[in-house]
Amino acid sequence: MKELSSVEEWESLRDGGGSFFVFKHSTTCPISAGAYNRVGIYREGALSGSPEIVLVKVIESRGVSNAIAGALGVTHQSPQLILVKGGRAVWNTSHHLIEGNAIAEAVASLSD
Repeated sequence: MKELSSVEEWESLRDGGGSFFVFKHSTTCPISAGAYNRVGIYREGALSGSPEIVLVKVIESRGVSNAIAGALGVTHQSPQLILVKGGRAVWNTSHHLIEGNAIAEAVASLSD
């Protein structure tokens, strides 16, 4: 999983116009660790062409996390998974709701 560690990296990705997930992760939270594992399991089985998932460590890269929340208008949570399409948030979930079936449904909604 690619890690975003600067606001410039975030802005470049957002302005690229594609679809991708942002996974906001707290390295000190056991709930976030569980979500990180579930995202990893999803990634292992994801179909080719599925949106990439980028990682933001919310403590270590607080400025990036805040920039994402501000740009997308999505209230910060951790852990949190946000699907971005065309520079806008089109889906998000957090905590225990971050799991494979929910991610797959979000991906499927991109083709609707």
